[in-house]
Amino acid sequence: METIHLIPQKSPLIPQLSQLFRKIPFLRTTAREDPRASIYSEKYLKRLLWYLFAGTRGGPSRAEIIQALQSRPCNANQLAQILHVDYKTIQHHVRVLEENGLIVPSDKGTYGAVLFLTPKMEEALPILEEIWSRIGRRKINETNAEKSD
Repeated sequence: METIHLIPQKSPLIPQLSQLFRKIPFLRTTAREDPRASIYSEKYLKRLLWYLFAGTRGGPSRAEIIQALQSRPCNANQLAQILHVDYKTIQHHVRVLEENGLIVPSDKGTYGAVLFLTPKMEEALPILEEIWSRIGRRKINETNAEKSD
């Protein structure tokens, strides 16, 4: 039986592909593999969510984005309108959530791309609720005066 190689062995693409796989951890592991080996094991995911939603100043903003996308997929401009937050702020938080594999755009790099929760984030919604119940809910668009009431 003859082996067919799609990429020649001496191809300059091999180092580039290797770098790509290192940059995108979820490409290295799949659900069929040992779950303990997965970058998104429950322990790692819980730590990631604690950091992103409770351990940083932008946590409440990111949590509200997740909750808005849970209700219905929308683009960054729609999120800015729904949450009454500056578009650039939404872009920043969307980038953070996307880089951590919690949301995904319908068409990467396209203006107006619709954002969706990833299956991993949908599975992790109870963890987010647990985090939020422990630290208390805050609105991102609250003013300091509203917080003291």
